[in-house]
Amino acid sequence: PFSALPIPRPPRMFVSIAHDPNYIVDQNRSNNVCKRAVAFDYNGDKVRAVNLGGWLVLEPWITPSIFEEWSTTNTVLDEYTYTMTLGKSEALSRLHNHWSTFITQDDFSAIAQAGLNHVRIPVGYWAVAPVEGDPYVQGQLDFLDNAINWAREAGLKVLLDLHGAPGSQNGFDNSGKFGSIEWQQGDTVSQTLTAIENLSNRYAGATDVVTAIELLNEPLGQSLDLDGVKDFYRNGYGRVKAASSDFAVVISDAFQDFSSYWNDFGSDLADLILDTHQYQIFSPEQVGRSPSDHVSAACALGPQLAGTNKPVIVGEWTGAQTDCAKWLNGLGKGARYDGTFPDSSYTGTCEGKYTGTVAGLSSDDKNNIRSYIEAQLDAYEQRTGWAFWTWKTESAPEWHMKDLLAEGLFPQPLSSRQYPGQCG
Repeated sequence: PFSALPIPRPPRMFVSIAHDPNYIVDQNRSNNVCKRAVAFDYNGDKVRAVNLGGWLVLEPWITPSIFEEWSTTNTVLDEYTYTMTLGKSEALSRLHNHWSTFITQDDFSAIAQAGLNHVRIPVGYWAVAPVEGDPYVQGQLDFLDNAINWAREAGLKVLLDLHGAPGSQNGFDNSGKFGSIEWQQGDTVSQTLTAIENLSNRYAGATDVVTAIELLNEPLGQSLDLDGVKDFYRNGYGRVKAASSDFAVVISDAFQDFSSYWNDFGSDLADLILDTHQYQIFSPEQVGRSPSDHVSAACALGPQLAGTNKPVIVGEWTGAQTDCAKWLNGLGKGARYDGTFPDSSYTGTCEGKYTGTVAGLSSDDKNNIRSYIEAQLDAYEQRTGWAFWTWKTESAPEWHMKDLLAEGLFPQPLSSRQYPGQCG
């Protein structure tokens, strides 16, 4: 097992709260310093967010151009093998260019102009707590610092999401390392807690913007020790709150039933939020649904969300009713929808959806996507809110919120409905 490299405590970002109407004075502290509350009301207000996927954690399907040179070799599948194959110097050069250009301040301005109030930003453990022997490169935090400042200027809140853990918590390429699940082995959990601690400490002075920290994205519960996941959540919660009591703490449902499994967990933990991800495309049954069946399934989530006993965010969802997007299922892999994925059968064509633009989608696809997005907004706002996946892609139109907005497939204003009353 690798040991975590010694890392000096990262500098905190400081902000002025002298004129902040949210501050409260804690009479119990002898020096009577200003103490903040969480700067967003997750119990009363609705989260309307978008993910900045594929930026600080690579995903081949979001930016296929970055992986194109290995499209036929099956040797580079994720950020781990990308950095291992290129070596640190070349990988850093290429990634620095990607980080500098893929998301800019203009994106934050556009996100705010669309009526959203949060961004969810995925970051890998290797950015904040590198593990000796890993091939990953660092440098992401300079861009994350910029993002916090851009969010402040745009009036947006930030949910920081630890998207990848040492050993991989799910074996998905978006954890940084595709393949086996080795999180919970060796020192991986303690290394993950170090990453959470470093991330929380870094932004403990910026809780006017960074209002929530997600302990770990999508741990694959059925392949993990769930009691261990719960212990990790409690320990991670403690690390975040030790950095600042003004952070809310977000936990993934770990692919367990959000409406029941987690109800008994964390009733003693203030500012705890559950994150559930709702896609209807990753099984043959789901991609076989008709457009109206997709809408009905989305609407059915509304009452389930409303019935939970803690705030719940649908932290990932999309406009896609197919898994057609190039490499969505992994670099070099096909789609269930058109039968090119192993053990799948043909439902329909991926034309215009494998690669393409929102403007180039068929009129049927456009209508179905708009209808489906509206239904999901109606359902997910029955509880705490939502974060669409994702703001930008190179060539996956069903997932590209920036272009879905521009082409009128994502409602503007967000309350506008072309298909009112779908959820009753």
